[in-house]
Amino acid sequence: MPLQPRANPLCRRLIIREDPDAASTYIADYIVERINGFEPTPEKPFVLGLPTGSSPVLIYKRLVERHKKGDISFKDVVTFNMDEYVGIPRDHPESYHSFMWKHFFSHVDVSPSNIHILDGNAPDLEAECAAYEAAIRAAGGIELFLGGIGPDGHIAFNEPGSSLTSRTRVKTLAYDTILANSRFFGNDLEKVPRMALSVGVQTVMDAREVVIIITGAHKALALQKCIEGGVNHMWTLSALQLHPHPLIVVDEDATLELQVKTVKYFKSIESVASGLGFGQGLPATARASSRKPLPIQTDPATIAAPKSVAASGDRRRVDSILQSPTTAEELMRAPTPELVPDRMSSRIEDGGVGAGVGIGLKGLVVGDLENERMGARVGV
Repeated sequence: MPLQPRANPLCRRLIIREDPDAASTYIADYIVERINGFEPTPEKPFVLGLPTGSSPVLIYKRLVERHKKGDISFKDVVTFNMDEYVGIPRDHPESYHSFMWKHFFSHVDVSPSNIHILDGNAPDLEAECAAYEAAIRAAGGIELFLGGIGPDGHIAFNEPGSSLTSRTRVKTLAYDTILANSRFFGNDLEKVPRMALSVGVQTVMDAREVVIIITGAHKALALQKCIEGGVNHMWTLSALQLHPHPLIVVDEDATLELQVKTVKYFKSIESVASGLGFGQGLPATARASSRKPLPIQTDPATIAAPKSVAASGDRRRVDSILQSPTTAEELMRAPTPELVPDRMSSRIEDGGVGAGVGIGLKGLVVGDLENERMGARVGV
């Protein structure tokens, strides 16, 4: 009986393609496959997290092409974007609202009511961030979060040093990010916004699946740190090592800092898995057969970071989002015992053999120790 194609989580770590076009096409085809396989409806939409910047441009182009061919519909897809600048009009040519409409939304059949992008001009930015987390929760959580990274390994605007348990919040941009983004503002650093609203690392990690594209030699060090290094808040993408269903797709140039054996390892896994008929879809136990919107907390003052809970059978980690704040009773712990000073000699068992002589040091008779000069211990 021939083997049937099925998911193999072991081959879903790192996919290497020849160039950015091949890597982007691979991801676009994968997203089309995931959405079609999900069979979204108005009652059960596919919730898709989306990035901006130069990395996903080719992916959006391929998705638009597939849509125009009739291969995919976004009518029942709900989107949440990763970030938005603070302080520039939403119709500014470099706002992420404009970016998404230019490269994607205006070319497909996604409903405007299903599009969610942070408002960088909201009167209360913290309330805007809290409401965004609540909206993700109300939608049932994100099914697939697509993302790219910066040369310093940051995902969204979670710059080096960001908490790996962070949520959607106001972020001050690092100088390297401002410098990298200046190319979109006529290379004028003064025109680049200094702040942004961004989903947190934990917001991304709560998605059922995270797909990352990394291309170019200038991001090779970041890929090396995130793949071969440990989990480190200075390289926020490294948190993906802890995600049950990550998929990182890169081009050859992005692998330049990886060890040769690392590249061969991941290529061999994909080759062997493909030969056995394994696909790249989620394991059957992780597929969402049905999801219902979750209750929403409308008062931002009651929204707090989640407590850590074990994932349920259907892996709906979103259940942990926005739970009530930790109570004082939960933070209580036993008091530290009072330290009582003692003499060092009191810690040696005393055998009571004669005055001033004790049995200690595992049977050694302290009084029998012979004294000798230090010089006698040095060989002549």
